[in-house]
Amino acid sequence: MLRAIADVLRQIGATLAAVVTLPFRAVARLFGGVAGAGRGGRTRRI
Repeated sequence: MLRAIADVLRQIGATLAAVVTLPFRAVARLFGGVAGAGRGGRTRRI
């Protein structure tokens, strides 16, 4: 019984963490894309 409650709480925590971090990951992807587009073809990657 206690294990089932712990599993439910763990699942709720994981879902909550995903929802909270989602906007930050979206902003990081946005700025990462802008920075990558700014470097464009000027840099040569080896």
